[in-house]
Amino acid sequence: MNHILYGMPGSLYTGKVRSYLRKQRIPFEERVAGDPRFVNEIVQVVGRWIAPVLQTPQGQTLQDGAMIIDYLETLPQAGPRAAPHDPVLRVVAHIFEMFGGEGMLRPAMHFRWNFDEANMAFIQKDFLSALAPGKQGAEADMAFAFASGRMRKATLNFGVTPQTAPTIERTYQDFLELFDKHLQTTPYLLGSSPGYGDYGLIAPLFAHLARDPYPAQMMKRVAPRVSRWVERMNAPDADAGEYMDHAPEWIDLAQPCESLDALLRFVAEDYLPEVEAMVRFTNDWLAERPDLAAGTNGMPRPGDRHIGMMKFEWRGIAMEVMVMPYRILMLQRIQDSAALLNAQQGAALRALLTRTGLQQLLELRCHRRVERKNHLEVWGPPHNNERIST
Repeated sequence: MNHILYGMPGSLYTGKVRSYLRKQRIPFEERVAGDPRFVNEIVQVVGRWIAPVLQTPQGQTLQDGAMIIDYLETLPQAGPRAAPHDPVLRVVAHIFEMFGGEGMLRPAMHFRWNFDEANMAFIQKDFLSALAPGKQGAEADMAFAFASGRMRKATLNFGVTPQTAPTIERTYQDFLELFDKHLQTTPYLLGSSPGYGDYGLIAPLFAHLARDPYPAQMMKRVAPRVSRWVERMNAPDADAGEYMDHAPEWIDLAQPCESLDALLRFVAEDYLPEVEAMVRFTNDWLAERPDLAAGTNGMPRPGDRHIGMMKFEWRGIAMEVMVMPYRILMLQRIQDSAALLNAQQGAALRALLTRTGLQQLLELRCHRRVERKNHLEVWGPPHNNERIST
């Protein structure tokens, strides 16, 4: 029996897991979220409608792209591991994993939902084939209206507005150009093997930005190497013949890599202000709930994913976005990986993050950790002796 991946072609996080399964040549069957078994059984198991979900041949149900890949990393593999051998590079990989899956949601959602003339015919057919297979006429129209309405609301809650849209477009093009330049000498983000960072970035760069018509043409025009990387991330082999086997398996951080530094500086400018605001908001939210029981999430409906709306300044623009505890979990992955470094490795990481403006990623802490319980994000116990940055 093979693994079964529940999701949809246009799903951002499904793309992350699908890419990993293909790269590792793990036999799997993909089923759409409109499959009756997903709707009637899987949703009840995980406690909310969310993708992706993986069922293992042993019958275990796993939800969340990062957690699924962590599990699959423990299995015998045909391809390269997602975790780089160098523990410092592993931290860098987790930074891009968080940035790709969370920090790039604004361009992903903007370029999908705000270019209807170019995108809508494709998106409607793509969504209906996955969410409402077999439905036609008014029933299909209602199903798409419901799904697209939820996504358009989420787009606003991620901070995409008429005021922020021009800057989102400009900065996304900046990112494409930086990543394209970086890929001149390396087929993947950190070398000749895909890692956690690649799987984080492929989530938005495939499902939304390389498949939807308007951003797909933009990517091909502005960043053809990134477009090739998207193809490469969906191929079962290395698919990197143009590099002639010249790229090392992993980048050596002891050697200068200005293109990688430039990408990290972009992350610092584009996403760090939001992470800082998120931690401040979350600590204030937790302070107002001193009796919040460990193992719960404090939300009216346990399946809810956000705890409120926060305001902060992004690239000189007033921004309002929803705060999601899941993002604290992704920040913890970076910090937990950094905590495993020895003194020499820690010094090398701090030097890298200091010169690229990301040193705060190691300092920001919430008063309580986010944990996963029964497929949901919940709060761990308070940690009173740890220094708190707010």
